[in-house]
Amino acid sequence: MAIEKDTEMKDAAEPPKAKPSEASNKKKMKNGKPVVEEEELSEEDLELKNRLELFVERAKDSDSDIQGVALDGIGKEIREATTSMTSVPKPLKFLRKHYPGLVQHFKTLSSSSPNFHKFADILSVLAITSATEGDVRPSLSFRLQGSQDNIVSWGHEYLRNLAGEIGEDYQSRRESQASADDLLALVKQIAPHHMAHNAEPEAVDLLLEVEQLAWLKQYVDEKNYSRTCLYLLSCCAYLPEGDDVAVLRTAYDIYTHMSKWQDALRVALQMNERSLIEESFKSAGSSQIEQQQQGYLLARQGVRLDLEDDSSATHVADEGLRERLQGIVGNARLSEWYLALARDLDVMEPRTPEDVYKLHLAEGRAPAGPAVDSARQNMSSSLVNGLVNAGFGQDKLMTVTTEASTSGSDRVHWVFKNKDQGKTVAVASLGLITLWDIGGGLAQIDKYLYSKDPHVVAGALLGVGVINSSVADENDPAFALLYEPISSSDPVIRSGAILGLALAYAGTGKSEVNDLLLPFIGDTDASMETTALAALALGLVHVASAQEDAVEAILQALMIRSETQLSDPWAKLLILGLGLLFLGKQEAVEATIEVQLPVKTPDQCRIRPSSIL
Repeated sequence: MAIEKDTEMKDAAEPPKAKPSEASNKKKMKNGKPVVEEEELSEEDLELKNRLELFVERAKDSDSDIQGVALDGIGKEIREATTSMTSVPKPLKFLRKHYPGLVQHFKTLSSSSPNFHKFADILSVLAITSATEGDVRPSLSFRLQGSQDNIVSWGHEYLRNLAGEIGEDYQSRRESQASADDLLALVKQIAPHHMAHNAEPEAVDLLLEVEQLAWLKQYVDEKNYSRTCLYLLSCCAYLPEGDDVAVLRTAYDIYTHMSKWQDALRVALQMNERSLIEESFKSAGSSQIEQQQQGYLLARQGVRLDLEDDSSATHVADEGLRERLQGIVGNARLSEWYLALARDLDVMEPRTPEDVYKLHLAEGRAPAGPAVDSARQNMSSSLVNGLVNAGFGQDKLMTVTTEASTSGSDRVHWVFKNKDQGKTVAVASLGLITLWDIGGGLAQIDKYLYSKDPHVVAGALLGVGVINSSVADENDPAFALLYEPISSSDPVIRSGAILGLALAYAGTGKSEVNDLLLPFIGDTDASMETTALAALALGLVHVASAQEDAVEAILQALMIRSETQLSDPWAKLLILGLGLLFLGKQEAVEATIEVQLPVKTPDQCRIRPSSIL
């Protein structure tokens, strides 16, 4: 007990010792300022430091031979230095304090000195970590004074730093219209090195900065083309107009250079260049499988090609293959495949609007008595029924056989439980239910085309357009069925036919549609509703094409219409149609925006369409 007590007394009397970590964190102070202690070096590092200091001293020697040996020694130590990615190489760290003295000595050398270029090379590398604040692109400055060969031997980090300074210097030279040939000579060494060492994004960025992206094609191979194009396609969305097109075109050229025709076609579709689309399709002609794959890509984007035209680049000589490709491009079997997928997923059972509403789950909202027909409620049910059963070819409202037709009962068909526009929506929903099924869908909708109710006929015409959307048939039934009703004297039927054409040929650029719709836009006697719907239809048919005739017709209509007519709510569709024509065209719309158009506004003033767009 006495021994334990003495031990406790002794521990209490001695002050607690500081932990090693705490002691190391304390800094020595002198005159109120922390003193920076030099890091304790290992024998190997101390030897390297002394050797480099000797090289630095001899690099300032007046004897060119001694100076050259010293510079070679410094260069060798820098090249052979190995370190982690997060720390500065030791030769650069030890030489940092000698950098200003080396720069001052370099300024005393003449350009004819035998070691002038070698000295500039060393300073160019040291400038990465040793340059002082205010130096303007020092690494590049010394590199341009040094040798121009084998710059890749100085390592990846040096090349990255040099590439950044090249981009900055190129921009300044372009503004001053100075020559940049010396910079491009360096780029021709850096870019291939990046491409060969898994640094494709850095090569692309450098070539973008110096506006030489076309060089990229000669540097790609089987190993790096995929990553290169992936980066090009990813960054094009963040580039200004003009540069994005150049990037996409470079990706297209690389894919074609590597004979990757499906990828090239995807880029051509993104560029919306018809000539490139046809070129990609034609180039893959040696492989039927590739052509069929391209056919599916075109079908997905709604691009239609004439494979029978002998003068076309997409002509296919083999009749059997041509028919098969035409069916693929035209989505002829889209409904069949969609139904096959639905059967595999076991979702073919028709559903009713009540299954979607789920009113029975809402407490206190379930109907207590017999249902009462409401025109607005029935119209919404028609829309929901068409959407929930879209493409399945059957439902429980429109495609069921009525008892009235079979047993003489008083049951009324769903269409006639609606009023006016409700009938149009109900019949048009039949086109949605039989979506893409041209044979079966048109057979079911045909009987409504001969109704005496104009709203029913308008719905049938709209349904024809819905059925034929994204599907091309060699007989073109949509055009045949909509051709005559579009000239109807009844405005309801005429509107249904116009919208039917818009849906059936959206994105196809069908020229025959212009002959039907352009007269309505230029006719001042036509109602504003008809003119506006025709403009919207043209915008959908020729979307993103800036089709000249359509643009001119809509602009003319906006100019000749009175302010009273342009104050009509339908007039907004004229601007919408114009916007669809220039969708994604960016600068191409500027000439149109500059045109002064009389557009009615709430404050009774005329404004340019740009404020509406």
